[in-house]
Amino acid sequence: MRPGLNSVILIVFLLLLDIYVFQAVKAMVYMSAPRVRTITYSVYWFISVTCLVMIALLPYLNWHNWPPTLKSYLMALFMGLVLAKLLVTVFLLIDDIRRGVVWVIRQFAGAPAAEVSSAVSGLTRSQFLSRLGLITGGTLFGTLIYGFSNKYNYRVHKMKLAFKHLPASFKGLRIVQISDIHSGSFANREAVQKGVKMILDQKPDLVLFTGDLVNDRADEMANWMDVFREVKAPMGVFSTLGNHDYGDYFPWPDKTPNGYSAMQHENLDRLKALHGELGWKLMMNENVVLERSGEQIALLGVENWSAIKRFPRYGDLKRAYEGVSHIPFKILLSHDPTHWDAQVRTEYPDIALMLAGHTHGMQFGVEIPGLKWSPAQYFYKEWAGLYKQGEQFLYVNRGFGFLGYPGRVGVLPEITVIDLV
Repeated sequence: MRPGLNSVILIVFLLLLDIYVFQAVKAMVYMSAPRVRTITYSVYWFISVTCLVMIALLPYLNWHNWPPTLKSYLMALFMGLVLAKLLVTVFLLIDDIRRGVVWVIRQFAGAPAAEVSSAVSGLTRSQFLSRLGLITGGTLFGTLIYGFSNKYNYRVHKMKLAFKHLPASFKGLRIVQISDIHSGSFANREAVQKGVKMILDQKPDLVLFTGDLVNDRADEMANWMDVFREVKAPMGVFSTLGNHDYGDYFPWPDKTPNGYSAMQHENLDRLKALHGELGWKLMMNENVVLERSGEQIALLGVENWSAIKRFPRYGDLKRAYEGVSHIPFKILLSHDPTHWDAQVRTEYPDIALMLAGHTHGMQFGVEIPGLKWSPAQYFYKEWAGLYKQGEQFLYVNRGFGFLGYPGRVGVLPEITVIDLV
């Protein structure tokens, strides 16, 4: 199979990016010894050319069948390098625009076009910006490498939520939410077991899982069934499906031109069965009524429903709602947080609490007192944590697992504890 047009365009773009960033590398070591310059140039182009060759050869390398851990680390390193280079490019473009403006002004003023020196350690402005760009890009790349160590660094987020219509017998109910396990990404059994123990240590009355048990295939759970079978609670464990659970992103070999794959359907059926084998109640556009001391609350669960077109919309909230309109307090499990604004708040104002996941907080950001930022916020209005509109709450879990990038920076894997008061 020959590389497609998209691959060719990507290779050309990356080559031009490498050539452009190389100008900053040359400026960085301009005054260094010849040996240092030779080593620096050789390392730079060895890494760059290796990445380009890998992209060109991917169609021949059966990439989808590579070990998941190897794939995720290689992809993370590649994406980290590209992002770092793009960041360097920003500084180079600033300098090129500056020099262009200075050149135009001098042409009209008749002044010589010599480089103007800055007062920063005797460097020219170009050298200063080039070095600043490389330092910034290198810091980003180093941060992503550091993030590899955080992918199993679970954090417990605790909160108390008060609701007017909560039946008295349910006050004090402890809910633990987990989401986005993505078992196909795991490689450290002991670390995952530690995370499961942390779930159980919260002593939940009820555990709710909001989708993405796997990356693509049901068999990714084969080595993890005994670990997650330990997740139990007195009132049960309830779950729903996320966009990755349907296998829509995997290149099934029997897929027909119209998109049908018997293997994909069998995979989904197997995945649904796994929830039962774990002892979890999978909610497929349905509801369950929970009782305590003669009082009731309703738990609704829908299949994946997204307001973003590139994600599937299999959920049917109308169907899940049937038969529980008379119950004053309702909790909804829905994987994608865009469902909240698009349908839940506008059509079902009596759903008191929606639990979601999906975003992972992009596994990258800053969350410190007074500052909460992630690239996820440019794609999702609600991307991590608690949100409230009127009398309705949404909680977006940051994910128990990871996908793509095998790490976490700033936005750590989460176990959510919600006490109803």
